[in-house]
Amino acid sequence: MATKKAIAAVKRIAQTHGGLYDANFDPSILEALDECKELCYDYNQLRPTAREERMAFLRSIVGSMGDYASVTSPFWCDYGANVHLGENFYANHGLVILDAAPVTFGSNVFIAPNCVFSTAGHPVDAPRRNVGLEYALPITVGDDVWFGMGVLVCPGVTIGSNVVIGAGSVVTRDIPSGVVAVGNPCRVLREITKEDAQRY
Repeated sequence: MATKKAIAAVKRIAQTHGGLYDANFDPSILEALDECKELCYDYNQLRPTAREERMAFLRSIVGSMGDYASVTSPFWCDYGANVHLGENFYANHGLVILDAAPVTFGSNVFIAPNCVFSTAGHPVDAPRRNVGLEYALPITVGDDVWFGMGVLVCPGVTIGSNVVIGAGSVVTRDIPSGVVAVGNPCRVLREITKEDAQRY
């Protein structure tokens, strides 16, 4: 379970309902960010073979998770309280989750190295951006999804179930269930069919 400071910070951000909040100078938000970064730092120092300790420590960072999750170091998130990992979750090296809004993963999600899930965005106009304002929109991922290396998922995206997102994709819009999607911006390439089960 995430810390009380993280939970309080993400509740304050949620009250903006996707509007702007002060990400740079609000003391309570900055304190929650620092606390989560310290926890992530400690998690990243644990030995790879300390699997039970790593899973227990991960549970103390994120908002919720299933009975089994494995996240290979290094792993970084902003608050942790808005990260929800389904059953049988696996992420390889370099996962980054900017969770000012909820980031929810279903079951059997596999994430290759160096992927980023960012709910945070910034105003296009420089004056508001320069005073530290940002917004946050949730990211939702269904069951049985595989993300290739270096995928970036942008604020407000929903990805269905039984999906493969190709390496290097930048996901800026919703992706339906049952497809392979690739590219920048990420687009549906084709449906996943019974023939895919025969390939190997």
